[in-house]
Amino acid sequence: MYTALLHQYQLVISSREAVFNYLEAIKPEDVLKPVASFNNESIGSLMIHSADTYTSWLVNFARQESRPFSTDDNYKDLASIRATFEQINLVVNDFLNHFKDALDLPLTLPKKEGIELTLSPLQLFTHVITHEFHHKGQIMNMSRQLGYIPVDTDVIRW
Repeated sequence: MYTALLHQYQLVISSREAVFNYLEAIKPEDVLKPVASFNNESIGSLMIHSADTYTSWLVNFARQESRPFSTDDNYKDLASIRATFEQINLVVNDFLNHFKDALDLPLTLPKKEGIELTLSPLQLFTHVITHEFHHKGQIMNMSRQLGYIPVDTDVIRW
């Protein structure tokens, strides 16, 4: 299954690259422009939120390591967002390699108010990639609201 997940993540990277290529064609300031209908978030802030979600679940939760989240410097422009995702690619590869023989291992972490959360590495991997795709759809919607015509960024593109 490890190999299949590596291949699946390559598809995620390909889809993400389609997003980056599209965003390079829009005005740089629009990547950072707050969109009222999205709680004044920007395309850039949603992308960094997606990156931080990988860090939160795959490093801070699964590995129980303390890795800081992104700062404003991580999304000052598209190049810095790309660089952040290059680091996320390393995080994912490390995570999958670490858990390649234990994808169903229950990982438990105490949460607020004495509640424990138990998830497997496979659940965590599935969550972070579907979370990214959820926000990718929102990013395409945001760009439409900013006056652009979104391109196809699905895993299977025509």
